Amino acid sequence: MKNLAEAISKVMQEVKGMEKNSKVGSGRNTYNGTKDQDVKEVFNQALSNNGLCILPTDIQEETQIDRWEQTYQGSVHTKQSVFTKVKTKYLLLHTSGESIELAGYGHGVDPQDKGAGKATTYALKNTLLYTFLTPVGKIDDSETEHSEEKPVPTPKPAPTTKPKPAPT
Repeated sequence: MKNLAEAISKVMQEVKGMEKNSKVGSGRNTYNGTKDQDVKEVFNQALSNNGLCILPTDIQEETQIDRWEQTYQGSVHTKQSVFTKVKTKYLLLHTSGESIELAGYGHGVDPQDKGAGKATTYALKNTLLYTFLTPVGKIDDSETEHSEEKPVPTPKPAPTTKPKPAPT
């Protein structure tokens, strides 16, 4: 395992971090993310430079399909959401023949058939980022207060209402 450990360490030195350079979603649901393509490009290069490759060996998926009717402009439409979650296993191989099994998890939601692809993409991306302890985005550690220093809020008393007089 010495060759494998050295190669993993070299990948960690080579891949210093990834930026959140992609806007995902729209409106109030927008957030910054790291593109799958960027992660794969960086890791493809670093893994191959250090005699490593990664192969998927197992995917256990669960899918939940929810359907409902929604009225829009007077017409009833059937809608659906397909939620897929996967537990994955990969084999990280070194040219020396040494290897180690890696585990991953991902989930994806789509109204059609893309949930499984989203889930497996997310699982591999996170497996790579976590295996090689790759930071993503800027870490804002500017909070200077500790929770112990903050006062504990006191519950507000329930409003009192006067009973209505009985009719006479």
